[in-house]
Amino acid sequence: MPFTFAWKRSDWSAWFNYYLFFFYFSGITHFLLQISGTTIFVGMRQAIVMSLLWLIPVMLVRRHARKIAAVIGLVLWASSLVSLGYFCIYGQEFSQSVMFTIFESNPAESSEFIAQYFVWWMIPVLLLHSGVAYWLWRRLGPLQISARAAWTVSAGILVLLFVQPMFKQLVLNKASLDDAVEKLQIRMEPAVPWQMVIGYIHYRKQLANMETLLEQNSRIPPLSNLQDANAGQPATLVLVLGESTNRQRMSLYGYHRKTTPRLDALRQELSVFVNVVTPRPYTIEALTQALTFADQEHPELHLTKPSLMNMMRQAGYKSYWITNHQTMTKRNTMLTNFSKQTDEQFYMNNSRAQNSREYDANVFAPFEEVLRDPAPRKFIIVHLLGTHMKYEYRYPAEFDVFKGREGVPAILNDRQAKVYNHYDNAVLYNDYVISTLIETLRTQAPNSLLVYFSDHGEDVYDAPGHDMLGRNEAKPTLPMYTVPFIIWASEQWRAGHDMRFDGMLERPYSNAHFIHTWADLAGLSFDGFEPSLSLVNLQFKEHPLLIGDPYQPDTIRPLDIHAHD
Repeated sequence: MPFTFAWKRSDWSAWFNYYLFFFYFSGITHFLLQISGTTIFVGMRQAIVMSLLWLIPVMLVRRHARKIAAVIGLVLWASSLVSLGYFCIYGQEFSQSVMFTIFESNPAESSEFIAQYFVWWMIPVLLLHSGVAYWLWRRLGPLQISARAAWTVSAGILVLLFVQPMFKQLVLNKASLDDAVEKLQIRMEPAVPWQMVIGYIHYRKQLANMETLLEQNSRIPPLSNLQDANAGQPATLVLVLGESTNRQRMSLYGYHRKTTPRLDALRQELSVFVNVVTPRPYTIEALTQALTFADQEHPELHLTKPSLMNMMRQAGYKSYWITNHQTMTKRNTMLTNFSKQTDEQFYMNNSRAQNSREYDANVFAPFEEVLRDPAPRKFIIVHLLGTHMKYEYRYPAEFDVFKGREGVPAILNDRQAKVYNHYDNAVLYNDYVISTLIETLRTQAPNSLLVYFSDHGEDVYDAPGHDMLGRNEAKPTLPMYTVPFIIWASEQWRAGHDMRFDGMLERPYSNAHFIHTWADLAGLSFDGFEPSLSLVNLQFKEHPLLIGDPYQPDTIRPLDIHAHD
């Protein structure tokens, strides 16, 4: 006998009560994330959809629906305590990066991290959370649905949650099974308990990948005949890695808006190089070359020759990595591998989603902590989120300076103009962060040197046509590759080193060869050092600024830094 779905209003109410009960455990944290403006809506949307899954068992065994809901609810409740507690303490979503911080720290650090959950006001918060969950469960009543309808609806939910996404990836996108499963896991992860389960699976997978990279790095022989012109001298050397910052949008480089007022004020203390580019418009690919001997013509050298971090440790510097980037994600495993090549690491961003509010001021406290370290010779890498999309998440409200259409290309519509302004505000905040690091060095590290550059640029409606947003190596534009490159040195460092770069500031240079420039600035030489590849060496020779994917040689071509498109 055919069934129908002509349910009464009371039936719909019963179904809604069950769904609301299950969704509550995931939804409460996502709701708080949304109203606090911490992240984009994607996580909430995925939690809304994935919460449908728990309707299946209560439909199929509807005689015991309330008991089954109670059992499922206990599991979801326990998981939600972790995610809600983490939001209350840190204002962010729980992620695999949190697991990395806990599991990879020493016991004392892990205990200190976990102990921050146990503050008095958490007790009433968690009691209230539990009380609402119990109240929602008490409202659950009997479900009216035929067996055939229950199986049909359950099948529909499974198709929506699992079959359709897998079909899209495997058939339409022609992805591998592993990639399709990973995409499915990412869809599930915002909902409890998958936040914990899948987060841990991803953590273990990325940890294994990182450990493989570290093991490979440990087998690389050190540099031969390393000589240090500054051997035995106390010094603090700082490398600040920016993110997605196009120098064409910095007033320090002539941009019409005052997006870098603090660096502008420091101009007499800075060496501002105006023709430096990145070889790749993507973070991992660009930094894999900038921080190693790999380049566009020899992309695999990072597997056989020491990294910049290895080089500085070999030279006797105690090394540190301070990052405001996510830690354990598939894309960031190489960065975490680089960080683990230093002596101490500070991971300041445990967000699950890249598009979350984690301001770069996060790095200030660990930076000052490192400067207080009694080690006489320190090498510090500070990796910023800089001006990464989405730009409005990169700066606090007090830096929301550029608004309206003044200074915005007239061709842009209102939506594009808003994005354009967000980017300039992000550049303004980045100026504050860089200048603060410099001022901190000035007061706390008498003999110090700082180099800042961005991993790559970003085209935010800059190139002719004003219709490009972001980066696309297949359709390169100049703003994707033009990056700031700045050197600052303390008075004591300048007194002991030749920091006159007159005639060098306009040299065309690719950061694919940065390791030679850094070695030169640090006073290091070794077998394999090439002065012609150092931006600050008198023996510098101009080389083609190659862009493209080195693993697809037919895409490699020189970048014309004087082109307009």
